[in-house]
Amino acid sequence: MSKGCLILGLFVAFAMVGLVSSARFNELFQPSWAFDHFTYEGELLKMKLDNSSGAGFSSKSKYMFGKVTVQIKLVEGDSAGTVTAFYMSSEGPYHNEFDFEFLGNTTGEPYIVQTNVYVNGVGNREQRLNLWFDPTTDFHSYSILWNHRQVVFLVDETPVRVHSNLEHKGIPYPKDQAMGVYSSIWNADDWATQGGRVKTDWSHAPFIASYKGFEINGCECPDAVAAVDNMKRCSSGGDKRYWWDEPTVSELSFHQSHQLLWVKANHMIYDYCSDTARFPATPVECLHHHH
Repeated sequence: MSKGCLILGLFVAFAMVGLVSSARFNELFQPSWAFDHFTYEGELLKMKLDNSSGAGFSSKSKYMFGKVTVQIKLVEGDSAGTVTAFYMSSEGPYHNEFDFEFLGNTTGEPYIVQTNVYVNGVGNREQRLNLWFDPTTDFHSYSILWNHRQVVFLVDETPVRVHSNLEHKGIPYPKDQAMGVYSSIWNADDWATQGGRVKTDWSHAPFIASYKGFEINGCECPDAVAAVDNMKRCSSGGDKRYWWDEPTVSELSFHQSHQLLWVKANHMIYDYCSDTARFPATPVECLHHHH
């Protein structure tokens, strides 16, 4: 591998027209724990949670900026107490992290999707929403788009959360740490379902999350390269422009802005910006975010 950050595979040739590179699980990812809780069925991956263990996987490389997508079919039936997560994260005490956490529920109750953003090790920035479909009956795509201007969480390409770069207001923005891509399923019945009131019913185990459609379009950062050099190589300059740095994706389109407003009006059930019990003083970024 040559020094610096590389775009994956054939994607380089098509970067300007926005085609995506897609790959099988084992090209991009590897199991990170509980190897015996993985099942491979062609291009389909299944991860299970039982009363002995959950499971998790991680990307083989780290990236700085880009878009990651996976299609997930969440645990069917009574999934109370379980959490399935899809997220990006850097390492260390001052890490950055972008989370999708899918909080299971009792049969017939909707799954709750919790998103969170950590910047320099500071989190507690949760938003929660109910989806407009049943995520257990079919596969749906969950994406994180990350560039210099914004972090966008997308469900079936509909934006459900935007974290904007507000550095000009003195608010830190995640832009200088390469991040891995991860997913896991685990037992979180101390908090996941109705604040921990509903516990995991192990008679319904194993709880299975199914995955396919793994895509990473990002600036790959080899561990051997210094962080400052990765930053330089992954930031557009001259004719080396990545599609996620194009002006067209530096902010939401008019249509996407309307989609996000629709999600917030109809599906958001919790926003940390409005939680005066936890935050008597409104977090500073909430005062500036338009979304």
